[in-house]
Amino acid sequence: MKSLRLATCLLMLLTTAAFAESGSEATFAKLKSLEGNWSGKTSEGQPVQITYRLTSGGSALMGEIQGKEDMISMFNMDGDRLLMTHYCAVGNQPRMVAVASLDGKTITFNYVDATNLLGVQPGHMDRLTITMIDSDHYTEAWDFGVKDGSKKHKLFDMQRTK
Repeated sequence: MKSLRLATCLLMLLTTAAFAESGSEATFAKLKSLEGNWSGKTSEGQPVQITYRLTSGGSALMGEIQGKEDMISMFNMDGDRLLMTHYCAVGNQPRMVAVASLDGKTITFNYVDATNLLGVQPGHMDRLTITMIDSDHYTEAWDFGVKDGSKKHKLFDMQRTK
């Protein structure tokens, strides 16, 4: 009887740990589904191209925004958190941590800290919200925190290139 209770407790602990780990990892798996080429328009109607590719043995996802100022975002697990580092055209590299919506369709990355954040720069990326509409359509909503405390918002509406 004692060994049955011990086995039941152990099973419950393992199940709880599996569910705890799976949140961020499931979110990362969802992001990995973006792998490929995307085209779309910004909120101002400007064309935008984004390529996502897995790298480092599948442990990182690189997103490259192609345009007049190419920018890279790297997504990776850090223990039980999903992080993103954005290599911005203004010269700093904000890091953000992911929070997924309950339905898993929206992933919001919130500012944690930054490297190379200098006073001469106009500000830094503060938030990224990715909304997965279907396997061939998603949006990226970027918030740029300006030094005066205001925010600039840009939305990319993206379609998978086939």
